Amino acid sequence: MNISVFVLMVCLIGVHADVQPQRDFNLQRFAGRWYRVGLAYDSPSFLPHKEKLRVTAGMIAPQPNGSVNLTMWAMRPSGCVSALYQYERTNTPGHYNYFSTRHNRTKDITVVETNYTEYALVLKNKRFDREYTQVALYGRTQKLRHEIIQKFRTFSTARGFPRDSIITPHVSENCPPSAPGNGHGRQR
Repeated sequence: MNISVFVLMVCLIGVHADVQPQRDFNLQRFAGRWYRVGLAYDSPSFLPHKEKLRVTAGMIAPQPNGSVNLTMWAMRPSGCVSALYQYERTNTPGHYNYFSTRHNRTKDITVVETNYTEYALVLKNKRFDREYTQVALYGRTQKLRHEIIQKFRTFSTARGFPRDSIITPHVSENCPPSAPGNGHGRQR
């Protein structure tokens, strides 16, 4: 392994290691509809497609065992599509693991900060041939105050994300339509 790859891997592991979940995280207050209104992603394959991204909608549904089902809707050329993510609880409130059938890998999700009524900063970490990290800004509405957008950008740059990998997508069309069951569901 060359030295620059080793240094990059150590830095990325350190980026994730210092992040803790929201103190006294309350899943019941976190439940409900959220929109992904910001995204920072360090995967090189992300940058060429970032202009195509739109705000996506999601529904957090707590399960009796403390795990979470997240249904996400996104507008695609084929129409509004949905995907189901099943986040398994860990011993730490606000920290979850899930197995991605798409990538055949376990990923972890950490709710870093939320005020429950307006925004949430969520960190996703996954390992393939190297470690990838993603920061998502979620809002209860598709548009958030400038101060919250700036908090997301500051948090992301402090974690080493280049400015061109930090985006706030355009507002999406009505997806999902008023009935949340519409769309083509699939587990990811």
